[in-house]
Amino acid sequence: MAKKKHEEHENHERWLVSYADFITLLFAFFVVMYSISSVNEGKFRTVSDSIKAALNPVVSPASNLTPFTIGENKALMLKPTIEEAKEPALRRLREIMRSLKNETKLEIVQLKELTNGDIVLTLPDTVLFRSGESVLRPEARPFIQAIGDVLIELDRHVRVEGHTDNVPISTVQFPSNWELSATRAVTVVRALSEQYGVQSDHLTAVGHADSRSITDNLTPENREKNRRVEIVVQERKLIPEPTETAGPRTALEMFGTPPTLLPSEPAPHP
Repeated sequence: MAKKKHEEHENHERWLVSYADFITLLFAFFVVMYSISSVNEGKFRTVSDSIKAALNPVVSPASNLTPFTIGENKALMLKPTIEEAKEPALRRLREIMRSLKNETKLEIVQLKELTNGDIVLTLPDTVLFRSGESVLRPEARPFIQAIGDVLIELDRHVRVEGHTDNVPISTVQFPSNWELSATRAVTVVRALSEQYGVQSDHLTAVGHADSRSITDNLTPENREKNRRVEIVVQERKLIPEPTETAGPRTALEMFGTPPTLLPSEPAPHP
């Protein structure tokens, strides 16, 4: 027996599905529009500031737009470097002098910084030499070596000055205090240069005898203060460039006697 085929009826209400979708989308659109129109200004500013803070290192413009020229700013760049290198060396010199002062109990041991930038180390002669001699004591060599290490670091010109009291000396080696003071200064210079590595062209030795006393020579205590060696670390100075002259001059032109003018020749105007 044949089965009956049921005829499928056409659905005329399918448009309701599309309409429902459209209404849903339209509702969602108006909800979004409403939420945008009622933004919380405080929260928006907080989020905005947070974003700016996070991106500031990347997007912030340069703080200084002034052109920078290496040649014009070289002095400003070098000066802090020199000062930074100088301060640790000064601290080491102060420590060396403080330890020597504590060991010898002598007030004359001192470090002074002059207004022109020079550094003066004052050492009593008894620390370095025996009476009337110019040979360094063995116990003084480690101390001179420590100073030499700092002088190499500073890389400055150094003047070593020998001083005596006014008591005359007359020996075969030292006919006067001039020879004694100068030889003692040379001894310290040679030790710094030949044994401890300080550049020889950075060193100068000077003997003053008793011509630059720091006090009178009326008492043994004062004479002891005057007998000293001073190591003067000079401040860095620029060497001026030689000025150009019109041309080379001979020794006769520079130092010879000017020719005598004849009576008929007029004298040159100054």
